[in-house]
Amino acid sequence: MAEAAFSAVAQSFLTVQVGGERFAIPASDVAEVIRPPAVTRVPLGPASLVGVANLRGAVMPVVSLHSLLGVEKKPSANARVVVVDRGAPVGLMIDGVASLDTSGDGDAPARMIDLDALLLRDFGRFARRSRHGQDASANAFREQSDAARDETALVCFVVGNQDFALPLASVHEVVAIPSGITALPQADAVTLGVMALRGHLLPLLSLRALLALHAGGRTGSRARVVVVRIGAGLVGLAVDGMKEILRVPSDDIDPVPAILTRGSAEAQIQGICRLEGGKRLVSILSTEHLVRDQALTEQILSRAENDHAMGTSSDPSEADEQFIVFRLGGEEYGLPVASVDEVVRMPETLARLPKAPDFIEGVMNLRGRVLPVIDQRRRFRFEERGERRRERVVVVRIEHMLAGFVVDGVSEVLRIPQSLLRPTPDLAGGGAQAIDRVANIEIEGRMILLLNPRELLDRAEKDLLAAMDGDNPERPAS
Repeated sequence: MAEAAFSAVAQSFLTVQVGGERFAIPASDVAEVIRPPAVTRVPLGPASLVGVANLRGAVMPVVSLHSLLGVEKKPSANARVVVVDRGAPVGLMIDGVASLDTSGDGDAPARMIDLDALLLRDFGRFARRSRHGQDASANAFREQSDAARDETALVCFVVGNQDFALPLASVHEVVAIPSGITALPQADAVTLGVMALRGHLLPLLSLRALLALHAGGRTGSRARVVVVRIGAGLVGLAVDGMKEILRVPSDDIDPVPAILTRGSAEAQIQGICRLEGGKRLVSILSTEHLVRDQALTEQILSRAENDHAMGTSSDPSEADEQFIVFRLGGEEYGLPVASVDEVVRMPETLARLPKAPDFIEGVMNLRGRVLPVIDQRRRFRFEERGERRRERVVVVRIEHMLAGFVVDGVSEVLRIPQSLLRPTPDLAGGGAQAIDRVANIEIEGRMILLLNPRELLDRAEKDLLAAMDGDNPERPAS
């Protein structure tokens, strides 16, 4: 009796509708059928790869069965996703489920699907990059960032129409202002309230009020919270908008004129950075002297002590990784902070390179260095354009290689726990090997594609060589 029941299950099929045709999938392959989830597009992936989605904490590639089967019609408004198990979940986009039967015939003939053959044809199998390789790359980044270059890394932002900065080493992360801020009773203008950040409650202070800049500030979607350490606790500083991440020679930072120290008081500003040949000045703040109010300082220290008492230390874990998050083609991407030399504004004009491939925007002068500027949208084959005034150039350096990548805008500096980092699904391989991992921040409904900087630069060189080979067909293969 048990053997008969097993045989019936083994011969069951899920019949699905795809573009007016019926196809049968062995029921033993099917884990579940769900509504189409929110999908994050993966650049340079196969045409049948719709993107990746979150499935209860797992990063699941979603594949168009229409494309795999050569059906031109797009999925219907009532589309579903059949989740199959291939060592990890894989979602198949279909028009709908027709039936579940034990023969595969149903009311009309249904074609059998060989899923492995279909997936192998479009995606192949790509060897998983070893964890050791990722750790080696991360160590190389750290060694490069710790190299004895006499430069200072700064996070620049705007407050009250003025430019300020904090040393990157003192910035825990930069995030969007949360929608839920708990106001504190009888608080002064400096204290905006308390905000939650991944299990921690942080005091949120108005940097404009701290600096006595009461007019001319911006609010809205561009406002950010710069999370810094003051004493033993983390504090959020509300700013009007994030601007750049810079690495500037220490010689370009001047001490604060004595008159700004206001007598015997210690200055909130620890230096003045000269940019653009002295045409632009950025005030570098000191976190140690930013909060002068003793009662507010005691409140911050008290909250830090409470965190320790509750076992929720605000010290960053050694397993956390810090990333610069930017937007490109409507999706979020991240690069390790240690691999990013700086983030600068897109110049008004670039020097064009004759006979350069179309993804090379040109070259720019970055404090005496000639920097090739690459349009990452074109390399990722995105059709839409971003707002020119918000574009930024992310300068990536690995050893001797240095290049600038144009992005739609830089939004945050995030410290992400290892527990939220997932390997890239095998099916997202092929041309998308530049995607190193995926940050699956389920509680915020976000999925951030983390780029491998070395692969990004290697592909830029390969693309350039390929373009040169295209212009010179007689060039021998290497």
